[in-house]
This record gives sequence, C-alpha cells and structure tokens, in this order.
Amino acid sequence: MHGNTPYAGRPADTPELSAEQIRSLRSDIANVTKQTRALLPDEFVVGSELREGNDGTLATVAVQPPVGRVISTGVPTDATDKDHSRLARELAAGAALQVKRAVNDIEPTAG
Repeated sequence: MHGNTPYAGRPADTPELSAEQIRSLRSDIANVTKQTRALLPDEFVVGSELREGNDGTLATVAVQPPVGRVISTGVPTDATDKDHSRLARELAAGAALQVKRAVNDIEPTAG
C-alpha cells in the first residue's frame, strides 16, 4: 500500500529527461514566468515549479491574483517560444478574470 505495489512509481514507458532537457525546461518555465509577470501588476504573485511526478517531470507556472483562485498551467517539454508567449497571455488573462469574478461576488454593504 505504501509504494510497495508492483504498479507504484513511474510507469516503465515514461521517459526520463536528461540533465540538458531539465535545464531547458527550467529555462522555459522561467521564460513563461517572466512574460506573465510583465503582463500583470505587482499585486499578482507569479511563480513556477519543476517536480517529478508519476508521469515524469512536470513544469507548472501559476498566478495568485490579489483576490480569487490560483490560476496555473503546465509547460510542455516540447513547447516553442510562441507557445510560451501564448501560455503567459492565457495565464495573465485567467488571473485578471479571477479578480473580476471575485469582485463581482462581493455584495455591497448598506451604508
């Protein structure tokens, strides 16, 4: 039950990334993070994470808006610079939409 099952861990057909591929993926998520930060005001927190999962190496970029839910996306290992720009724009738009939704959900108080 605790990792000792025959099917636990990474599937056999999941390729392991080389050190160069990991460096490239780190650079890619740093690029998406930088582009996303440039599109948003300072009140939005943008971060990234690179970790090993059951399906291989996972690269994620996330935005925490000042109000609303966190928005995140995965960065594929084969993404191009054009894909990075698209992901950054989509993240920024999603974060802005979360703020709009959160503000619309606030009920005004009687004065």
